[in-house]
Parts: sequence; structure tokens; C-alpha cells
Amino acid sequence: MPIYRLTKDLIFPPVEHAEDGVLAVGGDLRPERLLLAYRRGIFPWYHEGIPIIWHSPDPRCVLRAEALNVNRSLRKTIKRGTYQVRFDTAFRDVIRACKKAPRPGQDGTWITGDMERAYTQLHELGYAHSVEAYDEQGLAGGLYGVSIGHMFFGESMFTLRPDASKVAMVALVERLRGWGFSVVDCQVANHHTLNLGAEEWPRERYLEVLRKELDAPTRLGLWTDEVPAVTTSSAESA
Repeated sequence: MPIYRLTKDLIFPPVEHAEDGVLAVGGDLRPERLLLAYRRGIFPWYHEGIPIIWHSPDPRCVLRAEALNVNRSLRKTIKRGTYQVRFDTAFRDVIRACKKAPRPGQDGTWITGDMERAYTQLHELGYAHSVEAYDEQGLAGGLYGVSIGHMFFGESMFTLRPDASKVAMVALVERLRGWGFSVVDCQVANHHTLNLGAEEWPRERYLEVLRKELDAPTRLGLWTDEVPAVTTSSAESA
């Protein structure tokens, strides 16, 4: 199948036309296009110096909120209260830390300067959110992503101290589950998300769930108003 080249028009080709997950190139990262992409099951992923590449992988990595797996070691970290978790208090610091984080098998980062600016703008508009884990030394780990309806689209995570980003993920999933969210989109599988209970779905199944979850109202704005303590409720049966 052909790889489509986008113009300034706010349109995407059908995701079924993706070739090995790659759907289109070009276009821009303005908020309207990014939000449309997520609603269609598409996300940008590319490197500095090349056109924007838009992806819709098949299979899709998804973490069901009810399937979150917290192993014994992580459960102990949570019980000790090693990290304090906050939401949306340091979005710029989180995305910059994700940008600097080394990735095994990758030369450089896919979080380009344009990506950093685009997602910071989405944060200012109330769609992008960060989850931060702090200890006595400061910011120890975290993650960021985009939320529309009852979908959270995870973008990237980083950790400077053991289990910090995992604690942030547990806190996120617990909060989302309390709000009625059923899944977190992890995009492409890696050992971190799979260890937390993520699984791979056929794209068709993912799109069916996506359409349903997008019917819910979007929680726009900062998520700092109600910060629950991280518990081990998700892991009691693990």
C-alpha cells in the first residue's frame, strides 16, 4: 500500500491503509491535527531532521485498568512510601526528562523540539497531562500523555531512581479507573509496559474500544485538584 503525504488539510487516510504501522508523512503538529489523530487511532513518531511520520500499528499495545500488574518488589516500594506522586505540576520538566532519557537500541530521541512544543501546547489547552514521582532528591520519574474522553494515550516515561516511573503509572491507572476509564493506550509494546500487564490487541479491537471511550466527556484542564495517595489496591490479588 502507498504511504500518504499529508497537506495542510486536516484529514488522515483510513488507518487500514497503514503499511507496517506507518500511515502517512508530513503535515504538522498543530493541536487540531494531533487531537484528530488520536481520535482516529494515529500518533506521530519520528526523529529530528525527517518529516513527521504518522503511525497506526497493528497490533496495538493496551493496558486494561483492571489488568494492572504490580509485582512484589513494586508493591513494597509503594507501601514504603518511597515516592510522592503528583499530577500536572511539572509537565515541562517531565517531557524534557523523557527527551533526555536513554533508549536501548535507539540513537537519539524521537521527542524533537517541535514535538516538545506541540505537547506543551496541548498541556496548556488541558489535553496533555503529566504524572510525577518525587523523592527527597526531587523529581525521580514520571510520564506524560494525552487524554480525550475516557482514553489516556501514553506518550513517554522516564525514571531516574528505581521504580519511580512505575509508581507514577500505578497512580495514573488508579486515578483513571476511579474516573471510569477502562484502558491506557501504550501504543507499541515494550518490556516495561508488558511487565505492568499490558497486552497487544488487533487494531480493529482497539478502534472499537476507542470509539466507545471517546463518547465520554473530556476532563480538560489541570489534574492537580485531587491527588490521591498511591495504594496497593491494584496489586492485592497479584
